[in-house]
Amino acid sequence: MATKDNLQHAFAGESQANRKYLAFSKKADAEGFSQIAKLFRAAAAAETVHAHAHLRAMNGVKTTEENLNEAVDGEAHEFKTMYPPFVKEAEKEGDKKAEISFKYALAVEEIHHHLYQEALGSIKSGNDLANKKIFVCEICGNTVYNEAPEKCPICGAPKGKFVEIV
Repeated sequence: MATKDNLQHAFAGESQANRKYLAFSKKADAEGFSQIAKLFRAAAAAETVHAHAHLRAMNGVKTTEENLNEAVDGEAHEFKTMYPPFVKEAEKEGDKKAEISFKYALAVEEIHHHLYQEALGSIKSGNDLANKKIFVCEICGNTVYNEAPEKCPICGAPKGKFVEIV
């Protein structure tokens, strides 16, 4: 396997470990194991360091405009090509948890696609986006500007489940 392939594989593994360890940390906190939760968060931070190093070694971070183009393409792939068959397969197998997870992701990836397209339009005109608050639903990932809705239009979660991104 070529070094480039190894870097891509390592980047994916480190990225997944980061997310998994953060989820493990939340569970440890919920079960009252605050130091174990902290250990998971520390390991997650270290995995992020590794993932970013691998990404830099692949020359994977470019100009903001190039990064936005890649993000637009990636989000389009996810909601147009990747998630629809995942939803169908989960429905066919009767796996409701997976079906809901895939449906939420599909809907939100389309939103991200549009948000990135808007950002790309701004940068092409030489501007940053307007200064707005950004909120993310902790249940489905729905991403909205200015103010969280009273009820998430994707998953139905109440306004309190939205966190402001700073």
